Amino acid sequence: MDAIEQLNSVKCTYLRDLAEPRDNSLKIVVEEAVLNKNRIASSSSPIPELQNLFADAHPIESIEGCKVFELYWKHYAAYCVTEELVGSNAQTGYDDESYEGKILRTYTKSHFLDHIQRDTGGHVDGIVQHYKLICLNHLIDIAAYEPPQVRLLGPITDLSTSEGQIR
Repeated sequence: MDAIEQLNSVKCTYLRDLAEPRDNSLKIVVEEAVLNKNRIASSSSPIPELQNLFADAHPIESIEGCKVFELYWKHYAAYCVTEELVGSNAQTGYDDESYEGKILRTYTKSHFLDHIQRDTGGHVDGIVQHYKLICLNHLIDIAAYEPPQVRLLGPITDLSTSEGQIR
């Protein structure tokens, strides 16, 4: 399985790093996230009904053994980072959009591509591809000239270091 297939096979991811190493290049690091059955989620709510909802709940988080992926675009036209609660992330998509992939989607038709076309006066028509990275905390739309280089950086091995780094 290649790195893109491995990325698309995980259930959830968290965005851990987003940087522009050079002008108009983009590097994104995401960590796999799983249901951590070793921890119980807690509620500080004084409402008993809410406390009962959390009684058998487990957090979704990155734990030891979760995969860490790096995605790199050598050159992009545009990108947009949206907080996941307000972003467009329809499970089955929209009737006027078309994509493949689960965590890293590749669109052939999308609202974001339409926006980029309007915003650039059509200068990138047929040149850029739309990619969307689905994370639990963010949605990242990227219009780029080539697919990203995706590599598996490794599993998380030590949770004692700061969040967002390969552990």
